[in-house]
Amino acid sequence: MPKPRTRTTQSRGSSGETRRGKPWWLTVFRFFASPVLWRFLLVAAMAYGVYWVIPRVYPWGQDAAYRVLHALGFGLVIAVIVLGAVAWLIWRGFSPFLRHWNWWLGSLSFFAAIWGLLAFFYPGSGVLAQASLGGYAGQWLLHSPDVLGALRIAALTLVGFLFVTPRGTVRAFWVVGKGLAVALRGIWSSLSGLRLHRAEVKGPGIGPVAAAEAEQPGAPAAPPVPVAEVKPAEQQAEVPAGQVERLWRRFASKPMLTPSGWQLPPLDILEKGSDKVLGYQADNNKRARAIEEALASYGVEAKVVEINVGPAVTQFGVEPGWDRKYREVKERDEDGNVVVRQEEVSRTRVKVERIASLANDLALALAAPTVRIEAPVPGKSVVGIEVPNTTTGVVTLRSVVETAAFQKVRARSKLALALGKAAGGEAVAADLSKMPHLLIAGATGSGKTVCLNSTIASILLHNTPEDVQFIMVDPKRVELVAFNTIPHLVAPVVVDTEKAVDVLRWLLQEMDRRYIQFARVTARNIEDFNKKHPAEPMQYLVLVIDELADLMMTAYDEVERSLCRLAQLARATGIHLVVATQRPSVDVVTGLIKANFPTRVSFAVTSQVDSRTILDMVGAEKLLGKGDMLYMPTDAAKPRRLQGCFVSDQEIERLVYFWNSQKGPEAPMRVQEFIVEPGRGGEVVPEDPLLGAARRLAQEHRHISASFLQRRLRIGYTRAARLMDLLEKERREGWEESGGGGPAA
Repeated sequence: MPKPRTRTTQSRGSSGETRRGKPWWLTVFRFFASPVLWRFLLVAAMAYGVYWVIPRVYPWGQDAAYRVLHALGFGLVIAVIVLGAVAWLIWRGFSPFLRHWNWWLGSLSFFAAIWGLLAFFYPGSGVLAQASLGGYAGQWLLHSPDVLGALRIAALTLVGFLFVTPRGTVRAFWVVGKGLAVALRGIWSSLSGLRLHRAEVKGPGIGPVAAAEAEQPGAPAAPPVPVAEVKPAEQQAEVPAGQVERLWRRFASKPMLTPSGWQLPPLDILEKGSDKVLGYQADNNKRARAIEEALASYGVEAKVVEINVGPAVTQFGVEPGWDRKYREVKERDEDGNVVVRQEEVSRTRVKVERIASLANDLALALAAPTVRIEAPVPGKSVVGIEVPNTTTGVVTLRSVVETAAFQKVRARSKLALALGKAAGGEAVAADLSKMPHLLIAGATGSGKTVCLNSTIASILLHNTPEDVQFIMVDPKRVELVAFNTIPHLVAPVVVDTEKAVDVLRWLLQEMDRRYIQFARVTARNIEDFNKKHPAEPMQYLVLVIDELADLMMTAYDEVERSLCRLAQLARATGIHLVVATQRPSVDVVTGLIKANFPTRVSFAVTSQVDSRTILDMVGAEKLLGKGDMLYMPTDAAKPRRLQGCFVSDQEIERLVYFWNSQKGPEAPMRVQEFIVEPGRGGEVVPEDPLLGAARRLAQEHRHISASFLQRRLRIGYTRAARLMDLLEKERREGWEESGGGGPAA
């Protein structure tokens, strides 16, 4: 065993050592080398120097004081202050200077600037009439009493501010420079708007973009842009007087022209989001302690390891602790008494289900309306407890579009969508072409229609009518009609459910037509086709349906069959679906529709049954509403909670006015020829592909009915009834042509 350390002491003896074993001369040396002694000697030397110098300087002349005043001026006060500060630093051992050296250097710079500033002023009479108030030293600092001297004073002042507050000085310069840039930009925008206004007054047929190009001197004459037909008065939105002109004056300063002559809207059309922090650190720490105490009171050991503050909710990352098992061990102490102690036998991690089952208890402890537990958080070894914030933030579309996450998706796809921000505040963007279809569900007022508007606006911000086209179905007649005048529409917004069925039938034929074109050029998808035909590219086509339940009530079988066939086959042709419904029941969102729409978004719903219908799991019934949603992508096993983007009506109006003010070529595809207006005579109904088979069945069997055609042709009742109407019409026309003698052969 190692020997214990012992400290030995020796008395002073012949060896010349102290009791602690150190030589005496080292102690004496340390005393003379101590800072206190040297400071005292330095102050004594300075006092003796002053005492020695003053008697010898006095005989130098009676005007010595005048010479000192000539040399220093009122800077004599500054010199005394500086000498006093230096003496104080020497006495304190320069430790204050080492701690705040920047303040001392900044003060010296300020004193030098003040000394030089005094040199600008000359008294009318007196001792300093020729030397200025700053004396000859101030004149030397100033160098010359003109603009150069003023610049030197300003430079000394700036150096002082840089030493004292470097960050504040840089921030002040940044704010001033930004203000000047904004002012210059406003002046330039006003001048550009004035030029555009003059160009519009000179030529009514020229657009704002062409007018801006025509103003450039020496520019070659551009070819005339084909002008689209003027929309009827009932289809045009009522634009306030001068609204489009004001928009062009404001937003035409940064033109983003495409090769075809279209101008993409700038981000200034959208409103900026506020950077206000909604979660306070003190409140979050208090909530974290409340969560730990509440879990501990129920026998669950856990610790909050991270706090992620989002726009609507704050996610507390809880790390599960250990579930320990003990046993009692009885022993006898030295006195013979029996002592019982606890000995740990085993320990295991606390099960996640125990924390997830305490959601209501945690909501009670935190006084929150609802608490959602994500167990576990994907990619992390923590359990996420999502608690609503006291104040809900608004996530604007511009705040997501300007992020690197959205720009990364936008760089590789034309159908980039800005979804919102997650619980940690990070922006989330998605690619509609990879989804490839989106199913949205939520109760009334939960933010479903706003999500549709932000989806459409995300595409309109970065694509021209030659890139993406829309077909919109709005049975409510009040939501999507705001986009009725944009040039991206293939047809006006469909508000009649019977016409919507015809639109789905036209989309099926358009899909088949595109596949035939792909087969001719041996292209696999729309990207491959556009690479092989860059001169005539094929546009993406997005179908937006605001309320699926109304369509399912009108024609259940045909709508379900058309949507499923489009969802299965239309991805390669560039046709994508965005379908929304406020009633996610099994008779609306059927099993076939769910299987073909893997990407889903659920807003707040009324029950767990609706949540299971749209997401195959519970959780959507605990959402807060007003944009709070669960996003289920195709490559994720669990949904992700987001705060959706908000787009105001004013932003939609500005975006629609911007596109409506540009004139371009008419869209090559039109659905109007396929949609039959009810009650219009002389309209030729498009022939159904199964009409020939129905004729053969009518010739083979004496009596047929709609249910018979439904069974034999494997179609829905609505389509079978329509075929029966066509057969009855042909029979009646043949009877009339034969003069009542029988049907025509």
